Amino acid sequence: QVQLAESGGGLVQAGGSLRLSCTASRLTFNSYAMGWFRQAPGKEREFVSAITRNSGSSYYTDSVKGRFTISRDNAKNTVYLQMNSLKPEDTAVYYCAADRSNVWDSTSWVDYWGKGTLVTVSS
Repeated sequence: QVQLAESGGGLVQAGGSLRLSCTASRLTFNSYAMGWFRQAPGKEREFVSAITRNSGSSYYTDSVKGRFTISRDNAKNTVYLQMNSLKPEDTAVYYCAADRSNVWDSTSWVDYWGKGTLVTVSS
């Protein structure tokens, strides 16, 4: 079955950087838009960023614009999220998502999810 495997999470001080990776297997990777969601303790899962199949367009939630950058390498079946200037409010489990429809206004459009990677930003 399809698997999305995230990596790169960890503990970082405020102002620091992390790079998340998500590698897909058993997925026609270049047929899917790819994205990242996050879920903080006690909160709903929220959209963070997404990128279209051919990297032609990318999208960000307002709170991460200018700090996070999404990219993908279709040859490696991998999507990345470079996170700079991290803040304590970025602390969450980050989930990789594959969405054939490229609709990101809710979790209901996501076709496949990863298991998540924890990002903790200390103040």
